[in-house]
Amino acid sequence: MSNSHRADAYNYGVEYLRGMQSLLPDPAMVEVMGNLRDRSLICTFIGENIDAVNADLRSCLIACHHCFHPQQRRPMQIFAVPLAPSFGLDGLCQLSNSAIAILVDVGRLAPKDWLRLVAHEYAHAYLNTPGHGQEFAAVLSHLCLGLGLEPPPDRINSILRCWPPYTPTLDPLAFWRGEREFTRGYGQNQLRNHFWR
Repeated sequence: MSNSHRADAYNYGVEYLRGMQSLLPDPAMVEVMGNLRDRSLICTFIGENIDAVNADLRSCLIACHHCFHPQQRRPMQIFAVPLAPSFGLDGLCQLSNSAIAILVDVGRLAPKDWLRLVAHEYAHAYLNTPGHGQEFAAVLSHLCLGLGLEPPPDRINSILRCWPPYTPTLDPLAFWRGEREFTRGYGQNQLRNHFWR
């Protein structure tokens, strides 16, 4: 890859992250620019691949939409973003936007599990609320059944915070650095070839 192409990808990645910071309740929830060791790798990876990653997330969002009648669907948008580990979040909804923004750190779970996290955040967006009460349980159960996922067990509200279950990755930034072993299985090899060195 030429140096100018790499610079363009890096700049696109930086602009994307700035845009994501504007969607978050606290811009510090994305702290890639402070990561001197990995900043260049992460921003270049984002510049090269974020459109394809977001397209896959939109497919997950559409699958969730299809669980409801068109008139029941809220306007939503979805984006992948590396979230700062200090906040302890894999995903969140920015409910104050006219089109609710679902933000997902896809590096925190395997690509095969992205739909699970999207379904959880979709339930929050559908209800326009952050809580995990009975309404949330009902919407999440409906989504799980529609998506072919195991619905949450009845009367166990404490488990709803992390349902549907998935195995978290050990190094969430490995995906964002484009490391092959962590991006394997993503989008039938949609990632750019230079990350497979």
